[in-house]
Amino acid sequence: MTRAPETVRPAIAPLSRLPAFFDLKGKRAVVAGGSDAAAWKVELLSAAGARVEVFAAMPGEPLLALAITPPDGAVSLHRRSWSASDLRGAAIAVADCADDKAAAQFAAAARGAGVPVNVIDRPAFCDFSFGAIVNRSPLVIGISTEGAAPVFAQAIRAKIEALIPLGFARWAAAALAWRPRLRTFALPFRARRTFWERFAARALAAPNRTPNEAELDAFRDSLLASNPRQVGSVTLVGAGPGDPELLTLRAVRALQSADVILFDDLVSTDILDFARREAKKMLVGKTGHAPSCRQDEINALMVSLANAGRVVVRLKGGDPMIFGRADEEIAACRAAGIAVEVVPGITTAQGAAGRLLVSLTRRGEARRLQYITGHSRGGKLPADIDWKSLADPAATTVVYMPTQTLPDLVAAALKTGLDPNTPTVAVVSATRADERVIAATIANLPARLAAEPLSGPVVAMIGRVFADHLENATAASDSASGQPSAAAR
Repeated sequence: MTRAPETVRPAIAPLSRLPAFFDLKGKRAVVAGGSDAAAWKVELLSAAGARVEVFAAMPGEPLLALAITPPDGAVSLHRRSWSASDLRGAAIAVADCADDKAAAQFAAAARGAGVPVNVIDRPAFCDFSFGAIVNRSPLVIGISTEGAAPVFAQAIRAKIEALIPLGFARWAAAALAWRPRLRTFALPFRARRTFWERFAARALAAPNRTPNEAELDAFRDSLLASNPRQVGSVTLVGAGPGDPELLTLRAVRALQSADVILFDDLVSTDILDFARREAKKMLVGKTGHAPSCRQDEINALMVSLANAGRVVVRLKGGDPMIFGRADEEIAACRAAGIAVEVVPGITTAQGAAGRLLVSLTRRGEARRLQYITGHSRGGKLPADIDWKSLADPAATTVVYMPTQTLPDLVAAALKTGLDPNTPTVAVVSATRADERVIAATIANLPARLAAEPLSGPVVAMIGRVFADHLENATAASDSASGQPSAAAR
């Protein structure tokens, strides 16, 4: 069964607040209140270039000082209470109110004048919130918890502050200055994208340097010299077993630089959140025993996109080099003269073992680890499985894609010497939120899986290292049924 590749537009998860950045340079902002909290908002608004008018009958010392030496935009003090007419023509309005009644009055007056409003520490009357800020202007990072946990937001801000060097401000300023000149170079889209990728790489490598115009010219010259045809590239990226936190940093960078992402059904959709929003995402479904895109169609699509100058990421569940048909895709790219690379991922066996807290090569119990596939190209049990190796009691065996052929595999393995009481664990949707673990003897596992609704990818793991899981599962089952444990019997 086949199906055609289809473009997918993953829906963004619900947002409690829309992050937005106001351009206040030279615009009028109104602040009502003379408290220290109001002064902090005045300082922020002035730092953003706003002309701040403060209405306070008794302004505190911080406000008086700001009126004399504002960070940027002028601060004007009006020693009286605000009136509705004061809000007309303002770009933004902020107030520190004594109670909900005063807050409601200010919010209603601001909205009546068509002005977005914030009432300090009273989120019910706010159209927007300030949040915590990491300032590397023109690089600015805002953090919001919708007012629920300001201290938590500050803790996150401290983390980000530690990760973002102060020198990034100079690189962001250089980007702002260079962008108009870059347009005059008349570079094609892919070259412009490569320029900014190299710019970002240089900034990350030397964050505290000050970039100069000579580097701009050097970037341009290297692009023109190294990429005359603007041919794209293909990167095979391992998405891991499902948990997006198991992605490698290199995988994240590849996703963020991709123009087009070709992904399988078994890739967790959370992984796609790491990609650029404007990147084209195409489902090229490759899943067992269901309608799938043919491999030659996927190969042709990759090559055609790369030949059109696109940066293509072929996103595969687990590790692309383990039962991922990566060799066929690499061969297709090489035959077409397309640059191809591989970003390894955590394979499902590793992710499952990590969640189970089981060493797959536990000393004294397993001297060998082997991965086998549960089906061949035709969907049947492979004819060339080394059954003697599978029956070795000192081996841990991981069976990928076992669901349809597991009864035949177990029957053949038992016939060739595998102990029917060998502990086995089947993991469904490993590392994901809906992960399930089914422990049984190898002889009983096919019946257990047949009785379970299996909605996600499955891996079967066979070997003595899972004895504790089998014992615990048996004890839990006996306890639930009111029977004495196997040990007691």
